[in-house]
Amino acid sequence: MDGLFVGLLALRWDQLVMMLVGGVLIYLAIKKEYEPGLLLPIGFGAILANIPFSAALDQVVDGQHIEGALSLLFRFGILTEIFPLLIFVAIGAMIDFSPLFRMPQLMLFGAAAQFGIFFTMMVATLFGFDLKEAASIGIIGSADGPTSIYVATRFAKHLLGPISVAAYSYMALVPIIQPPVIRLLTTPAERRIRMDAPARQVSRTVLILFPIVVTVLAGLIAPTSVALIGFLMFGNLVRECGVLNKLSLAAQNELASLVTLLLGITIAATMSAEQFLTPATLFIIAMGLVAFVFDTAGGVLFAKLLNLLLKRKINPMIGATGISAFPMSARVIHTMGLKEDPTNYLLMYAVSANVSGQIGSVIAGGLILALVS
Repeated sequence: MDGLFVGLLALRWDQLVMMLVGGVLIYLAIKKEYEPGLLLPIGFGAILANIPFSAALDQVVDGQHIEGALSLLFRFGILTEIFPLLIFVAIGAMIDFSPLFRMPQLMLFGAAAQFGIFFTMMVATLFGFDLKEAASIGIIGSADGPTSIYVATRFAKHLLGPISVAAYSYMALVPIIQPPVIRLLTTPAERRIRMDAPARQVSRTVLILFPIVVTVLAGLIAPTSVALIGFLMFGNLVRECGVLNKLSLAAQNELASLVTLLLGITIAATMSAEQFLTPATLFIIAMGLVAFVFDTAGGVLFAKLLNLLLKRKINPMIGATGISAFPMSARVIHTMGLKEDPTNYLLMYAVSANVSGQIGSVIAGGLILALVS
């Protein structure tokens, strides 16, 4: 009987807690539809990883090492950085940069809204984390799950579980986190500012050259960013070249869905109770929230600063879309604008700034890799 119930008899309270955490993530994915493509596999993977003697993880049986499926996927897909980079290809294939060329000044918000990354890094070092750990925690503020995973894999593999969960959970909670911060920093009159974009055509040549030029420039400035920015821009080049339409659609749909599923359940290999239920985990989750709040605030305050210098005013809510949570943040700002003025359509401008945030987060990740290394 002991052989049949060995798992039940060995179950500890902390493993049970982690299974409940996995259940909460599954609930949020299904009931609330918060990033279901990631939270559901992460939640289920957390359950797999915390069953005593789980065959999904590496085990030693009678002195013989047996590889578990999750552990094998973790070594193959995460430690080699293959899964995050394939996600970048898919994201690049989804992004249309043409709205950004119509209002290139919105690209500034992709830089301004990364303030939370560096603020959180500084706070983490004050609480005793070394510089690489602090960088891995701060990058949660990029609001970009793959970038967070990529940097954490390089600098702090032991923190990969809580960093990944925090990054994707807060991305899913953007509709809850951003609005109160924006309302606190803006007046109703500012939230009703209308914007008029010039009618400017963007040539196909420009759209094709853009990913190539960005990759070369970013690579020359920070060579360690080449994998991050290069795979993102390669995906965009596949989209814009016009001769790989089937591959572009496959990258946007099948590749994105499959790799996201594998990425989510593989991350859970690091979510064992021993690694996850620590004071450091609670701190990382708290710092992730701080990073998101300061990213949002940095973008809004930068927009207000620009309005002191510009004749054609920018709705300061647009600054909040400089984070990389694409396109969720753009939808949030568009909805907030409609609540203030049902005839004020901010979606095109919000999407443009949101796209710049996608670039900004990847470049920020590359700079951190270069500077901290």
